[in-house]
Amino acid sequence: MAFQMMNDRSVAYRLLGDEMKPLVVLAHPLGMSQAVWDDIIPALLPRYRVLTWDLPGHGASQAVSGKQLSPADLAAEALALVALAGAEQFHFVGTSIGGVVGQQLIAEHSDRLLTITLTNTGAVIGNADLWNTRADRVRHEGLAAMAQEIVPRWFAPAAFEASPALKAGWCVQMGRGDDESYAQLCEMLGRDTFCGKLTGKKTGKSVKVQLLGGSEDMATPPTTLEALSAELDGAALTILEGVGHVPSVEAPALLAEKLLALLTAHAHAVSH
Repeated sequence: MAFQMMNDRSVAYRLLGDEMKPLVVLAHPLGMSQAVWDDIIPALLPRYRVLTWDLPGHGASQAVSGKQLSPADLAAEALALVALAGAEQFHFVGTSIGGVVGQQLIAEHSDRLLTITLTNTGAVIGNADLWNTRADRVRHEGLAAMAQEIVPRWFAPAAFEASPALKAGWCVQMGRGDDESYAQLCEMLGRDTFCGKLTGKKTGKSVKVQLLGGSEDMATPPTTLEALSAELDGAALTILEGVGHVPSVEAPALLAEKLLALLTAHAHAVSH
């Protein structure tokens, strides 16, 4: 892991693989960390360079310094890390709030994207009342206290049956996050939506968009992904059966298969 100062705070990131290979950028969900990609990365490294990072106050990244966070701030952070990697264009994969970062890139920086995969996310996720209530509770109760309530919403029941320690492990990870950073990101999700901001944006350079959801996802159910597909001019949507909110943890082999199919199709199209 490496660290980079951005806007007076340290950002933790990993840049893995051969610098001559195409770059794939992976953005993690709210309350988690870049570790969600650990079971995906080995499948990508033979053909791609991989960049992951921790959102503000998550994982090993420093907490917010008071400024209200926006999708543009998070996208700018991603682009600054891409600049460190020396890449002009890149493939992007984002889950949940990571998918919100991806939508910001589509809206404002589509010329930088080669392909984009958005999983378990939406142009609108939940509603402002839900997110503002959660932000207020986090500030008063703390993430460690709320993790037992939130983490079970991330995974399908089968995931807990297959790995009994899964809940406890992610509760520990979430509980170590920064309360204010998490609260500000909650408020961002309630305030900033992408309705009407995405249509036509992927057509200029024929950016291939792939949408993935989970049939057991409580946070962003299939209907949320269907609405996002409509915002993206009918982008291809696949619902993964028996999967919850975090396919990179619950079904890494299946997610890697979907990613590599898109990336391979892009490489084939470029070569011809």
